[in-house]
Amino acid sequence: MEPQPTKAPVKVLFVCIGNSCRSQMAEAFANRLGRGQVRAWSAGSAPLGQIVPMTYDAMKEKGITLEGQWSKGLADVPVAEMDIVVGMGCEVDCPLPAGFKGRRIEWNISDPYGEDAAYYGSVRDLIEGQVKALVEGLTDNSEAAPSA
Repeated sequence: MEPQPTKAPVKVLFVCIGNSCRSQMAEAFANRLGRGQVRAWSAGSAPLGQIVPMTYDAMKEKGITLEGQWSKGLADVPVAEMDIVVGMGCEVDCPLPAGFKGRRIEWNISDPYGEDAAYYGSVRDLIEGQVKALVEGLTDNSEAAPSA
């Protein structure tokens, strides 16, 4: 019997304004929950140039590191190659390249920038739930699915 070809991971881009809070959280959750079946990136329409400390703290509470991630703009990621582009909130401007063949999804998640730790935690938990549902629909990974 011949080995089955390895399925390429689904490429997902999360976009917010500063790429310092929401999209960074979503990228980390998607890469962890996707377990190699999803490859996530994040970018900002007007990148801040840094991930804010509260984002690191909120993710650390979930045991997730943002190691290897950095604040970047849309020009820094291969937008045209994405299977899915997720806008994190209605104020995000993410012009898609001409001929984009992927799917666009819009989430209405409030920006926690400048808010307190409790607000960051609530936004993080909302993002985690949204990403779990997205990953569950994209993969055959039963561990990503919530238990009944």
